[in-house]
Amino acid sequence: MPMPVVVGLQAVIVAVTDEVPRILTVRHDGGEDALPFGPLDPDGDRTLELGVRRWARERTGIELGYAEQLYTFGDADRDAGARTLSVAYLALVRQGRTAGTGAAEWCDWYGYLPWEDWRDGRPGVLDREIAPALARWAGTDHERRDRAEIAFGLRGAAWDPVRVLERYELLYEAGLVAEAHRGRPGVGCPMALDHRRIAATALGRLRGKLTYRPVVFELLPVQFTLLQLQRVVESLTGTRLHKQNFRRLVEHGRLVEGTGAVTASSRGRPAELFRFRPEVLRERPAPGLGLPGRRGTDA
Repeated sequence: MPMPVVVGLQAVIVAVTDEVPRILTVRHDGGEDALPFGPLDPDGDRTLELGVRRWARERTGIELGYAEQLYTFGDADRDAGARTLSVAYLALVRQGRTAGTGAAEWCDWYGYLPWEDWRDGRPGVLDREIAPALARWAGTDHERRDRAEIAFGLRGAAWDPVRVLERYELLYEAGLVAEAHRGRPGVGCPMALDHRRIAATALGRLRGKLTYRPVVFELLPVQFTLLQLQRVVESLTGTRLHKQNFRRLVEHGRLVEGTGAVTASSRGRPAELFRFRPEVLRERPAPGLGLPGRRGTDA
């Protein structure tokens, strides 16, 4: 009997709170963290995106704002019970309480991809675990060694924040993540099936998109300070940015405008509140942030 084919919709739902990038997770049948997954209603869902929005509302109680199709995942070995095709979406929201029929919770994105967060300097897991293990895996194979050094910024190679998926897939190939051999530990928190691969795909997509689309404002309140904006960008890119360079970049790009209001603070100097300028979408073809260099590596 041929294996049944199941088509479903998956979502990487992202929010940033307290400078922590979070994704919404549910519990898989095996007890692992998983990304929310819902069935497509072929009769009731006019489009795939409307289907994602419907089951996200039903299962989590969250109304999705910005959403875009990420990728379709359908490797033959991703689910033992059926050939499952998942059409994945990336959705950006302001974190709120979950409800609905599914038990969902917000989890730190970097808990699953700890080597991606450079805000406090080079992640210790790189030198402590990843670099030595990749060196053993590469051995005398020059191609493997070059791939590892370029992907993870080793031995003088530059760190590219957008290569998130490439780094995860290299760790998988080298057997350094639990998903590569179920039952054995690996680097970072595992997820069900190939959901950590999907989460890595989404982070790489979002980091790249920041440079040419103003998607970061989907994660902020309507009014915000420039420091709040910077901290959200830093949380997503996993880097610390030069404050003055960042502010010059935002002002030069005319992405925001002052509201005339300031924060109410009992300590320190009140900060001006800004809002996103939607007119920039008409003025420029790619109104992103064009991120400045990291702190200590000004570019």
